[in-house]
Amino acid sequence: MRFNYRSYFKSHHPQTLASLKSILNSFFFLLSKVNPMDGNPPPDDPPPFDPLEPSNPVSYPLKTLEELESRSYFNSFHFPFNKASVKLPPYAANELPKRPRLLVCHDMAGGYLDDKWIQGGNNPDAYAIWHWYLIDVFVYFSHSLVTLPPPCWTNTAHKHGVKVLGTFIMEWDEGKLLANKLLSSQKSAQMYAEQLSELAAALGFDGWLVNMEVSLDVEQISNLKEFVSHLTQSMHSLVPGSLVIWYDSVTIDGNLSWQDQLNAKNKPFFDISDGIFVNYTWRENYPKHSAEVAGDRKFDVYMGIDVFGRNTYGGGQWTTNLALDVIKMDNVSAAIFAPGWVYETKQLPDFQTAQNRWWELVERSWDISQNYPQTLPFYSNFDQGHGYQVSVDGKQISQTPWNNISSQSFQPFLEFSGKSTGGHLKVVVDIKEPSYNGGGNLTFNGTLDDDFQFSARLFEGKLQLADSPLNFTYSVKSNGNSLLGLSLEFTSAIREQRSVLLASGDSLLTMGHFVRHFDNVIMPHRVTKAETEPSWVIQESSIAMEGYMLTKIHAVCYKLRPEVHKKVGQGKTVPFSPSEYHAVLGHLAINSCTLNSDFPPSTSWLVDGNFTKWSSSASHGSKKLNVKLVWKLKDGKTHLFPKYYIYVTKQPVLSIAETNGSLPLVQEFLGVAEVEAFYVSDLLVPSGTSSVKFIIQVCSLDGAFQKLEESPSLDLNIQGS
Repeated sequence: MRFNYRSYFKSHHPQTLASLKSILNSFFFLLSKVNPMDGNPPPDDPPPFDPLEPSNPVSYPLKTLEELESRSYFNSFHFPFNKASVKLPPYAANELPKRPRLLVCHDMAGGYLDDKWIQGGNNPDAYAIWHWYLIDVFVYFSHSLVTLPPPCWTNTAHKHGVKVLGTFIMEWDEGKLLANKLLSSQKSAQMYAEQLSELAAALGFDGWLVNMEVSLDVEQISNLKEFVSHLTQSMHSLVPGSLVIWYDSVTIDGNLSWQDQLNAKNKPFFDISDGIFVNYTWRENYPKHSAEVAGDRKFDVYMGIDVFGRNTYGGGQWTTNLALDVIKMDNVSAAIFAPGWVYETKQLPDFQTAQNRWWELVERSWDISQNYPQTLPFYSNFDQGHGYQVSVDGKQISQTPWNNISSQSFQPFLEFSGKSTGGHLKVVVDIKEPSYNGGGNLTFNGTLDDDFQFSARLFEGKLQLADSPLNFTYSVKSNGNSLLGLSLEFTSAIREQRSVLLASGDSLLTMGHFVRHFDNVIMPHRVTKAETEPSWVIQESSIAMEGYMLTKIHAVCYKLRPEVHKKVGQGKTVPFSPSEYHAVLGHLAINSCTLNSDFPPSTSWLVDGNFTKWSSSASHGSKKLNVKLVWKLKDGKTHLFPKYYIYVTKQPVLSIAETNGSLPLVQEFLGVAEVEAFYVSDLLVPSGTSSVKFIIQVCSLDGAFQKLEESPSLDLNIQGS
């Protein structure tokens, strides 16, 4: 994919390709004669990657058919960590909706960059996608033979109702040799199809993009059709609702010839799969022609758009929406390739701003694909999967920069401009300031005159309400008289609309201000301050709307009276502008009043340490510890815990006198686990430490955390290690 220059020149300009090869060979020969170390020997190469050896868990592709056939991946140390922990919600697990869909194919410099570190990395500027509400299908792409999506992508995509596909690709001369083996017989075609299906089912993703960018002998086509057909059938059998999508490359007569549309030369592959990803050099009338050929399956035609703009209709980049407009008009689906262009080309002024601006263009051309909340409990802390700190209930537990896309919570449907009068506010996801939970906040900052309000879209849902009331809990931190509430919209079965404001502040003034704008204004039944950080105020409200569906959630910013002064530290105050507004939304949780979020006690868990290895450190007699922590409930039952926070405490050797007044131990945050395992790598244990204690803090679906003193744990004695 990403324009295949090698295949293009080979089929269209073979002499040019030969010249390029000659030039490159000469260049690399000369380069080999240059000593980059200026006479010093080059550094030793790192040892080759051995998937059987314990190490920091990583995601990696399969590069040979032998790896696929031998099933060696399942024996890898990394296999259990690569299993996605989040399943698609029931409403998204079946067939795709009968409407134009948006497929996004992620291609980032060969793949497996920051996202390969399953337990997270230390790059706060790592690439991520957070506009999931516009996407139906996500493809993880690389140029390796079998591209297995890192579980972080599957976890967050599934959370948002988006299906995830890996890539099976054969290209260039090497691909031709692989294809000869794959298609040597009907039996081999079926066997490799079954191996791919087994991998997808075991790792928890939803199918494959098949990209055969090689020329084939016409005699091989029957086995190729058998491969695609058998892969589709076996995937459907193992993973109901799964997808196998064919890429527009080799034709039914064996030629590597991109058609840029659905036609008689590639339709036989379309007929035996779940869709076709059409190459992106199509012309304006090709989507319409493809829809006519597809008939009732027109939404299974995904017209490609290369965001880098290489010969793509509309030019890609900041005019990607031009192609989307044409595709939408002709009522077929779209496949956006390499949206990481924004990140790779360092679009100004910064990635966060450029990413939001680019996806806003997509939204203008395309309808919203996903709605949430749809089920309970619903929880969002606005975490984008990267940041500079981590907090739990207002307490900062880490100030180390990090990235982990698995940590993304439900992402808000933010717009650049909210509905406002009497001022201007900017709404951003802030990953730098201390958060309430996780590593993100939703910040509202700017000016807002008294008695005016600002509304910002947060979520668009399809949550059907029963007879049990809903509880809304959200955390707010604000300056001066800045107030923040939630605007809710409900729709009945007969299309009756109801609007409700969950408000804060002085009840009489609030009622007087909003009574004309909403059908109902509800004040919180409980307002508390976070124990560890009192600047966070937690507000709880309840509402009963049986028979209605919750369809929209907006943040409402408002002020009721001017504040004369504001504190600036050390008891000093300065005049406070009546129009200045600043508020932070830390989290939003929606639960049924009947929900029970109790955690199993620590005694209900089995915790063990595997692959324990101690080694000496160069630092004053200290040691380094590597260990794989594993845990499970003793009763064998499966509980839906989305993640676990891992901590360590180091117990020093104390004298008898010291034990009488010993200080509490410091709990060091190590990371987050999405599966019931965590690998601790090179943990520095100072000399004079008698034992280390690992604590596994359990998190529930509604965002609550088990108390550390009640969490499962494991003690490791250092003596004799």
